[in-house]
Amino acid sequence: MLSSVEILILSVIQGISEFLPISSVAHLVLISKYYVFVNQSLLIDICLHLGSLIAIILYFRNDLFNFIKNKNFIIKILIGTVPIIPVGYILYQTGIINQLRSLEIIGWMSLIFGILLYFADKTKIKKKIDTEFSNTSAIIIGLFQVLALIPGVSRAGITITSGRMLGFNRYDSAKISFFLSIPTLLAASILGIYNIYKEESPELNFLAIIAVIFSFAFSYLTISIFLNFIKKFSLKIFVVYRLIISILILSIVYL
Repeated sequence: MLSSVEILILSVIQGISEFLPISSVAHLVLISKYYVFVNQSLLIDICLHLGSLIAIILYFRNDLFNFIKNKNFIIKILIGTVPIIPVGYILYQTGIINQLRSLEIIGWMSLIFGILLYFADKTKIKKKIDTEFSNTSAIIIGLFQVLALIPGVSRAGITITSGRMLGFNRYDSAKISFFLSIPTLLAASILGIYNIYKEESPELNFLAIIAVIFSFAFSYLTISIFLNFIKKFSLKIFVVYRLIISILILSIVYL
């Protein structure tokens, strides 16, 4: 059974890595080398995602609840979500996704896509999300999001990278990335809610609630700080951070 401290650690990883252009898998791999989480249940994993979902919905509540005004944008987000569904289903059903979860792949993906983020962030800003976020743009970013199924790539990282490559500014690229996370988190959260009511252990239910609260807190804080940060600064610090993480992982593999 996980302790509250362990759930706190997992919540920090979930809340921060879900929305920053870094890889959550890479961090979990590094931490697991020094600390093993005992009996981490699927329910806790799902509750961590539920916390992130609540955070993103609450942060962008004005955009989401004003559906009539933002209908076109939300529809494009749904269009951008389509590519990852069949590919993800095939990879999980065939077990290929498990074969990709090697330290070597995670290390190299973190490195390669960190470098790609660096060059993408140098793209000249030439598009505005209000007028130039087209169906084509949504599909392109959605196709890039499929790459996030490869451990080490980072879903937030690759979607922000593709947004910058298309000419959207950092804030708009991050906003598109965050909205694209909603359908995936929603699907996982529905399953989580079902499991919470199905589970008979009061202790596990309590820990599940703690997981949601902690994940929500760190997710909301991360979203707020990150969006304010990229209004003033480039993404270079995240590139450097990814390079450091990838070097640490690859050193474990080759040394």
